[in-house]
Amino acid sequence: MIKLLEPSQAQRWDAYVMAAADSTFFHLSAWQRVIAAAFGHDTYYYYAEQDGEITGILPLTHINSLLFGNTLVSNAFCVYGGIVASNDEAFRALQAQGKQLARTLNVDCLEMRNRVQTHRDWPHKALYVTFRKTLDSDHEKNLNAIPRKQRAMVRAGIKAGLVGVIDNDVERLFQAYSESVRNLGTPVFPRHYFKVLKEAFGNDCEILSIEHEGRLVASVMNFYFKDEVLPYYGGGTEAARDLKANDFMYWEVMRRAVDRGCRVFDYGRSKIDTGSYRFKKHWGFEPEPLYYEIDLVKAKQIPDINPLNPKYRLFIAAWKKLPLPVSQVVGPWLAKDLG
Repeated sequence: MIKLLEPSQAQRWDAYVMAAADSTFFHLSAWQRVIAAAFGHDTYYYYAEQDGEITGILPLTHINSLLFGNTLVSNAFCVYGGIVASNDEAFRALQAQGKQLARTLNVDCLEMRNRVQTHRDWPHKALYVTFRKTLDSDHEKNLNAIPRKQRAMVRAGIKAGLVGVIDNDVERLFQAYSESVRNLGTPVFPRHYFKVLKEAFGNDCEILSIEHEGRLVASVMNFYFKDEVLPYYGGGTEAARDLKANDFMYWEVMRRAVDRGCRVFDYGRSKIDTGSYRFKKHWGFEPEPLYYEIDLVKAKQIPDINPLNPKYRLFIAAWKKLPLPVSQVVGPWLAKDLG
């Protein structure tokens, strides 16, 4: 039987997520509250139940945008998602439910963001990879595992006197992050979104800010899930590059995560052959393909909504020149539909 998640069942849903081997942080039920509160999109969190036990889950978000199309996504604003199921019966039932909803909503397409290929008869975007690596409990071994040139960057940051500080609010994160994405020509998410994330995930959502002589130079929001750490939203100020603050920041995340008991560092998604892709490879991480599988409903081909699309080139160039305060006001209006 397929059911829609009610608030009273969230604890059962999350217990299933924590027990399932192939689940991710982005399958947790709190994302439903986050997406509704921060962006106002409709969500459909389905679960399969048999003999009173949950046997599978499928979180879905509906984004209907005049600018960016009409899509049903598992899971929007997340790098992973898709169906998690204990058996083939639950998987097939959830897949059928997702396809049925996509046609009821008359979307362009249904997108499943999987780490492994799951829907082999669906086309997928050969655009993204992820970077994950097992951590050692010994800090020195983790440092020495970073290739020499990048390790020198980390040591330069240490020598410069950079310090990591845990922030209890999102203000400094928002400043560093919004400056970075503006410089990349990308609209920033609203400040409220980061507040909602912090409230929803509590101690499993931690903000690490990097200071130089008491001044903010970089900041990152990290998610903790099972034995993994996922630095997710991060950025640096203009001074970050010369101080090697980004390298130091990710090392500091790694170091603190090991102390917290983490054994996997998830460096996250990157588009192939972009700056962030090369940065992560320089850290010694190997790319793993992501299978963003698409069930075409109204669309005839996979929608190409990404910054590498040439038609967005002029927009990106213009956005980079916006004053930061302007980008912080206008950006959220666009970013809410870029799930």
